[in-house]
Amino acid sequence: MRNADMILRSDNIFTGRDHSCIAGFVALSGNQILAVGAGGGTEYMNEDTIVYELGNQVICPGFVDVHCFFTGWLLTTAGPDLQTCTTESSVLSELSRYSAGLRPGDTLLARGLKPDFTGLTREKLDEVFPDHPVILFHENGESCYMNSSAEEVYQFTPETCWSESYWRLLRYLLNKREFSVPGFKNYMNMMNSRGITSVKEMGFDDFYGFTDVLKELEEQDELTLRVHFMSQPVGAPMDLEHGRRMRSHFHSPFLRFSGYNQMTDGSISQLEGEMKEPYLHTHTCCKKDIDWETLKTDAIAADAEGFRFSLHAQGDGAIGKTVDIFALCKKDEKGRLVNRHAITDLECSDPADLERMGQLGIIAEVYPQIMSLADRESKVSMIHETIGSARGKNYWNRRKMADSGIVISCGTDLPLLYDDIPESVYHSTGARFPEGGEPFNPENALTPGELLEAWTRGGQYNLGQEEMLGTLEAGKTADIAVLDGDLFHTPLENIRDISVSMTIVDGRIVYKK
Repeated sequence: MRNADMILRSDNIFTGRDHSCIAGFVALSGNQILAVGAGGGTEYMNEDTIVYELGNQVICPGFVDVHCFFTGWLLTTAGPDLQTCTTESSVLSELSRYSAGLRPGDTLLARGLKPDFTGLTREKLDEVFPDHPVILFHENGESCYMNSSAEEVYQFTPETCWSESYWRLLRYLLNKREFSVPGFKNYMNMMNSRGITSVKEMGFDDFYGFTDVLKELEEQDELTLRVHFMSQPVGAPMDLEHGRRMRSHFHSPFLRFSGYNQMTDGSISQLEGEMKEPYLHTHTCCKKDIDWETLKTDAIAADAEGFRFSLHAQGDGAIGKTVDIFALCKKDEKGRLVNRHAITDLECSDPADLERMGQLGIIAEVYPQIMSLADRESKVSMIHETIGSARGKNYWNRRKMADSGIVISCGTDLPLLYDDIPESVYHSTGARFPEGGEPFNPENALTPGELLEAWTRGGQYNLGQEEMLGTLEAGKTADIAVLDGDLFHTPLENIRDISVSMTIVDGRIVYKK
């Protein structure tokens, strides 16, 4: 019998094989799980075995974020933080100090301006910083100030300040390796501290060469996240030849190419989510012009090459059309998709389309913390005013997804949200907005066990790694997260006080509180 290098003992071990916990141990040897069972696992111990007595802490398979953006996070760390600056002079003073360390032609980035700050003009930035493109982001990241040079170089404006528009800026940041490489290491540390062991990372176009950095980090044994990266075409059409190269070069346990991602509709609150029926008091189902023919052509072409495809859809009309597209893709003898295509977000869905998703085997990528971004009064008011209470009952219907046999996985759209599994339990099982009170559509909620399965086993199924990861079983790879409280018995109002106490990737502790 092999001896364990490490044994974790707890009254709450969530193996992922069902939705409850067992009391017992998890024994690790090298990068593998040696055994999981009741008792203390003493039969696997010798004098060198390290034992962690974890009481009622919950031991889980490592968590998976299936929709996140390192590039977006990188922007949140670029340049000085201007959140305490309230006047034009204080902003310019801070920027001048920072720009003294830049080379001529370097882009001057800053962040954190309060949304109500209005004290700058393009002309003033042109005057004070003639040698630098200047972009100053508000703290929401969705608006900014720019000088003329920045608009010329990066070809977007403060009025078109969203990530798909500033892809040239992201290319610039990724290629500043003295910034992007330590930035990615910090990103991995941050994700590990939240129990994340695998990610499906969105990279625009060809990721602007950052795959070479990922490969170097892997060769130096410095990856503490398993990175499955996708290509999201924004600056150029979908490039299947790029996908073929990436698939042939990146297929290791830590670094893999995962296919293609594209957007469809937008926010329902802005009337840009495509609905099946018109918004109230309007004649439109969607204010956004969506090129469904190109999306269909791209998805079918990628599917034919064996690539998976994910489409981001919020309104029931967009979700229905996305299901229609995937229904045209290759199927097995049981009528289920051969490639693991997914729909991301699924804010307001027609239950009939969720049944179709289950029948076809389309994966759901939900945002279980999304309710944290709004208060109940404003969100419910928006729903009632735009689509009405009848359609509002279909908001965040994860219950119907589970009952329809859909594999559910979890994402954050980071930096929109930051992974927080206890917070996700509060919102997606308690159906509460941040302030608590009356639940919203509680009949649509998951159980804590179902949600943990989505964060673990569901995520690894999404990535095609369920044979190696996603459950705690003998012979599987040791990616493990430990939460410092009992998610199953802690009162809902206290759930958000729980945090990650330990994260193990490939049998190594990469985070310990």
